[in-house]
This record gives sequence, C-alpha cells and structure tokens, in this order.
Amino acid sequence: MLLEAGSIVEGKITGITPFGAFVALEEGQTGLVHISEIALEYVKDINDHVKVGDTVKVKVLSIDPAGKISLSMKQAVLAEKKNAPRPARPKRLDTIDFSKKGSTGAPQSFEEMMSRFKQDSDEKMQDLKRGLESKRGSSYRRSSGSF
Repeated sequence: MLLEAGSIVEGKITGITPFGAFVALEEGQTGLVHISEIALEYVKDINDHVKVGDTVKVKVLSIDPAGKISLSMKQAVLAEKKNAPRPARPKRLDTIDFSKKGSTGAPQSFEEMMSRFKQDSDEKMQDLKRGLESKRGSSYRRSSGSF
C-alpha cells in the first residue's frame, strides 16, 4: 500500500528519543511521531505514553521529497472520535410541533399561546412573592410603605 498524507495506518514503535518516537510502517518504511503529536494532553516524558514494541495507529501528516514521514498519534485519535457515532441530541426548535391543540381541540394561534404563557408566568410570580413574604414575616409588609 502506498502511503499518502492524511491516511491512517498502524505501525509498531521501534525507537524512542526525547523528541519523539519512531514507528515502523508497512513495506519497511519508518516515520517519526514528534513529542507534540503523541497525545491530546501535554507530554513531558514520551515513555509515559508509549513503549518500544507497542502497536499504534498514526495519521500520516506529510512525506517530504527526501522520504521523511511525519506522523501523528494525536490526530489519528481525533479522526476516530470525529467518525464515532454521537449520542442523541435534543430536538431543535425548528423540529418541535408548536401547533398543539388547545382545550377546544382547535389549533392555538400565537396570541392564544402568548396569553397562556403570560397567565402561567403571572401565577408563578405570585407564588414566588407569597413564598418570599412568608419567609420575611408580616413586619415586611408593614414597614415597606413608610419610614
């Protein structure tokens, strides 16, 4: 298989240096994963993340004319996450059916829905005010008018 930039392949770690890890690819080719491309988080010591002999997935970043192959383990992981199935998302507002029928069975107009919203809102505000007044006691009501 011919390697090209952007492809994701498997390889085996053959050597570790302070600046990266060498990975043996198919057909006897070797590439380098720079320390900044080892993991998604900061890598202080490469040995904490890979060992010689580990099989890893890498993304081919580039192949220069001299044949040097630049690889990334981090971008291979990101590509897999991007292609993984996502959990169900909540419904978008443009997919919700707002034409719910009122108590009469007929579809509600915008004005009817707004009136119902305002009525519900007023009831909730009254409940909140009653709760606050009961917490403050009756002295709140007497002293609020004059000093």
